[in-house]
Amino acid sequence: MPTDRIAHRGFADDYPENTPLAFRTAAEHADAVEMDVQRCGSGELVVFHDAKLGRVTDRFGLVQDTPWSVLWGLTILDSDETVPSLETALGSVPAGTAINLELKHVGMADEVLDAVEDVENEILLSSFDSNVLRDLRERDDDVRLAYINQRGPNCIDTAVDLDCVCVHPRADLCDAAFVERAHQEGLRVNSWTVDDEEGAAALADAGVDGIVSDTSAVF
Repeated sequence: MPTDRIAHRGFADDYPENTPLAFRTAAEHADAVEMDVQRCGSGELVVFHDAKLGRVTDRFGLVQDTPWSVLWGLTILDSDETVPSLETALGSVPAGTAINLELKHVGMADEVLDAVEDVENEILLSSFDSNVLRDLRERDDDVRLAYINQRGPNCIDTAVDLDCVCVHPRADLCDAAFVERAHQEGLRVNSWTVDDEEGAAALADAGVDGIVSDTSAVF
């Protein structure tokens, strides 16, 4: 079975990360795009990975303290792309490309579910925080969830407990035994973050269902 190609932040090494341009362009080479959502200082949901602004913009401070009136005008790295709202980011993904939306913190469940309700792309909601996934599940019996983990194989048990369809482990956790156990529990395995061809090939041989990468070059 072919391994899904998942563009991490829209292939962050290739394009200005978490921007509509990245999502549109990455979709030409990927089966799914991954994006991050968090709440900004004035309450809107924005697509941005870091808690702090400084790595990818020319402004300092926290996203959670910065209002949308400021964020929307900030450009990402050396591009002309700006910080998108969740709705803008979702709308930029071409039809037929799946969306993996990572929730960075609790307190967004209702708004995220509302935002994805009418999106025609296949949606997967993921988080490192089990409380985020529990909130989503309590509100929607059918939403597809994925548990992201970097610590160890117990993430399979947590994913099952949360009624997830996928588990997203760090790449070095994904040997064939891990993948087999996850599959036995009915979970797909999407491994992150893999940015070299050798590592991607090893994970494919181990039987993972998807590989999350910052660059299309590994595929």
